[in-house]
Amino acid sequence: MVERIQKEGWTDFDALIATPDMMRSVGRLGKVLGPRGLMPNPKTGTVTSDVTAAVREIKAGKVEFRTDKTALVHVPVGKISFPPEKLIENAMTVISSVMRAKPSAAKGKYVKGITLSSTMGPGIALDSSVADTAAKA
Repeated sequence: MVERIQKEGWTDFDALIATPDMMRSVGRLGKVLGPRGLMPNPKTGTVTSDVTAAVREIKAGKVEFRTDKTALVHVPVGKISFPPEKLIENAMTVISSVMRAKPSAAKGKYVKGITLSSTMGPGIALDSSVADTAAKA
């Protein structure tokens, strides 16, 4: 697989899980996997000795999200093949997770705006009261 990714640029997968001893080989793929967010990392649980548990979590839909330096959260909520109800459910789950992660020291309004977009499409602003509703749910 390492050779295929290195020579062909193959990245037709959603996540890459590696054992610690394979990181020497996988480390050479940083230029290909890094920009796509596919590089295994111990912090995200994709470098582990318990591969079966990691695969089970990924298949169950585990999604990590972080903020960037401008306090924006970029997180996928679904794919085009998902039915609308599932997309709404996923979006509400993400919003409620962000609201639950609010530090106790944070004062004032925690979520100032919500914009939903496709990967390269225009953003659609959502009513920020959705965040308040998701926080209570």
